[in-house]
Amino acid sequence: MSRASSKTTSQIPVYRIPFQGEERLPSKEAVGSKAHNLMRMARRGLSIPPGFVLGTEVCRAYMASPETTLAGISPSIAEAMHWLESATGTFLGDAKRPLLVSVRSGAAISMPGMMETILNIGLNDTALGGLLRSRGNPRLAYDCKRRLIQQYGEVVAGIPAASFDDVVALHLAATGTVATDEMSSAELAALADSLAEVYTGVVGQAFPADPRAQLDGAIRAVLDSWMSPRAIAYRKLHDIPDDLGTAVIVQAMVFGNAGSASGSGVGFTRNPGDGENDLYVDYLANAQGEDVVAGRRRAAGLDELLRLAPAAASALIAAAPLLEAEFGDMQDFEFTVADGRLYFLQCRSGKRMPLAALRIAVDQVAEGLLTPSAALERLAELDLAAIAIRRVVPRDGMGAVATGMPAGSGVAVGRIVFDPERVAGVAGPDKPVILARQNAETADIAAMALSAGLLTAEGARTSHAAVVARQMGKVCVVGCAALEIDPVANSAVVSGHRVQEGDTVSIDGTTGSVYLGAVDVATERPDALLDVVASWRGTTSATVGKRRKRP
Repeated sequence: MSRASSKTTSQIPVYRIPFQGEERLPSKEAVGSKAHNLMRMARRGLSIPPGFVLGTEVCRAYMASPETTLAGISPSIAEAMHWLESATGTFLGDAKRPLLVSVRSGAAISMPGMMETILNIGLNDTALGGLLRSRGNPRLAYDCKRRLIQQYGEVVAGIPAASFDDVVALHLAATGTVATDEMSSAELAALADSLAEVYTGVVGQAFPADPRAQLDGAIRAVLDSWMSPRAIAYRKLHDIPDDLGTAVIVQAMVFGNAGSASGSGVGFTRNPGDGENDLYVDYLANAQGEDVVAGRRRAAGLDELLRLAPAAASALIAAAPLLEAEFGDMQDFEFTVADGRLYFLQCRSGKRMPLAALRIAVDQVAEGLLTPSAALERLAELDLAAIAIRRVVPRDGMGAVATGMPAGSGVAVGRIVFDPERVAGVAGPDKPVILARQNAETADIAAMALSAGLLTAEGARTSHAAVVARQMGKVCVVGCAALEIDPVANSAVVSGHRVQEGDTVSIDGTTGSVYLGAVDVATERPDALLDVVASWRGTTSATVGKRRKRP
């Protein structure tokens, strides 16, 4: 809609996606980079679920006066929801065609995984019946219900995840299934009821049945997450001002958990570890977006998407160069495939390791996407002289004991630590640490910053924690199935070998290999790439790194 029609009677800034005005789009500062980029993608013809945005101004007002701000934006939200219902032909809480929405954060500067998202908002008993009737898919309906109760309970009500996880584990055992995606619709319905009982027992009242109350609670939680400890820690690490604020994005749900022809994924238009020009995709069939980015499940790649939803895969492959042409950089994107159709949920300049940043800049200049001066500006904050390619040198009698998914190139050797709270006490200038976790969690950001590498038993290459680890230049291996961590004993078993805290391990983020003990490492400079950068400056590769801009 136009800028003029985005204002409401209460004069609270609300913007629609796709943006339908003829004038310039709202700025990133006004709507956050996620919403701004969605508007640009929609203008390029990519499929984007419709929605609306509460601008960053709302968050700044909320930080100063929470209750007054929430009361003030209520009419604006009602008006925007009425528009969204008209645009989709679905209605909040409806018994025939229910509208479910997602509520996401989106600051002007991307902060992957640091703030909150809540999906499936608007589902109550009436809407559940409507979803069953309109979709004819009981499994989808009950899967959405159990997801909403658990995610809303954790994010909005502050219920510890373990309270829900214990109940999920009991139901998995009782049904003889390994994961919830193997449960029948009846089993998911029983699980949802049990999760609702947990919610009532902890909160002291039943899960909210009013869809608008759910929406208001989710919006409040997203606004609160701007000042969460992990978000504050991330901003401190990256010199992001606290007063920027986040936008709140409300969009109609598209269902990646609707069957084998549906799913969710995250991708990069190029490899964020080494910069090679290969589409880098993690995909989970019959799943919602949080399943990939939360770091709790191992994902498949582009081949799985090609097999299950070839039309969506072809559309994704075709979109990659379009995204780079639109934004002039390697892009990190999230997507959902709903009944075989591709939808984009966001894109942003992808976080990458230093070697990848160097290679991508050189390649994109050669491809005409960047000018040499723009590439030099992009590389200005990197210490180019410190960039090296590190590889394991094979040694007789010392082979890898396990393999995971390579998620951050290079080799890291250090003492293994399983508890992020203990990293600061173990790590030191000459005492590198490998942080080993069951799941890759963004809450571990402070510990990751002090570690040389990250090793996880679960998770995907594109989980938020892996993205953050790469941005820090950390070696990263995820989804190592042979790693069994015992948090009580503060130890782990790797392919039958017992490892205690403080034991030395090595991880290879290029191959995904895990070694017990310290490996020999060969280091070389990427001279061919550095020579190209030197030619832009009219200097030599030996002096390239000395012109780094100081922070």
